This record gives sequence, C-alpha cells and structure tokens, in this order.
Amino acid sequence: QVRLVESGGGLVQAGDSLRLSCAASETIDSDYYTVGWFRQAPGKEREFVTAIRWNDGSTYHTDSARGRFTISKFTAANTVYLQMNVLKPDDTAIYYCAAGLVTDPDRNDYQYWGRGTQVTVAS
Repeated sequence: QVRLVESGGGLVQAGDSLRLSCAASETIDSDYYTVGWFRQAPGKEREFVTAIRWNDGSTYHTDSARGRFTISKFTAANTVYLQMNVLKPDDTAIYYCAAGLVTDPDRNDYQYWGRGTQVTVAS
C-alpha cells in the first residue's frame, strides 16, 4: 500500500507561484507507475491537472495547465513536484496527488490517492 502525502499548499495572491510536493511512503519501484495531480474546487467535480510517467518522465497536461504548471519527479526521494506559476483565482482548489498503473493519465483510475493540500489564490 503506497501512502501519498501532499504539501506546499497555501494562500497566495494572483500572479504568485507555489510548488506542491507529493511524497510516497515507499519506493515507486514499478516503471509503469504514473503519478498525477488532480484538483477539486468548491462545488465542482475533481479534475485532472497533469501527470508524469515514472519510467520515462513523459508528461501530460490540461490546456489550462500547459505553460503555467510544470510537473517533475525526484526519483531517489519518491517525490513528485507541481510547480505552479502565474496563479489565478480559478486555480483555487484542493490539489490531490495520485499514483498507480493507469492507461489514461487523465482519468480517476489511480490506485492510490493523497488527502490533498489546499491552494487558495486571492484576487
């Protein structure tokens, strides 16, 4: 059972940056794992943001994330980062990290989920 812990959320102003971290409790030893970030805004469904394949570092983004958000991994520390720049009030949400063996990175099929970290962007 892989436990995921997100950190790095907080309250920022529009235009600011944040870096979220997702730390896994054990080694992600499967090259076929994908780690993704999802978010859920108040009153809305959880949505995909970005993901990274553990084996080759391939990344996937939504149109809204591309150009502002960057996902990366630090393999030795079993940690994935989400660098978010030029944040907007619409980015306000709880951000969740997920990991697992998935075919489509943008679907909610991940086996393991963190509890989330709150990101609030003030206008």
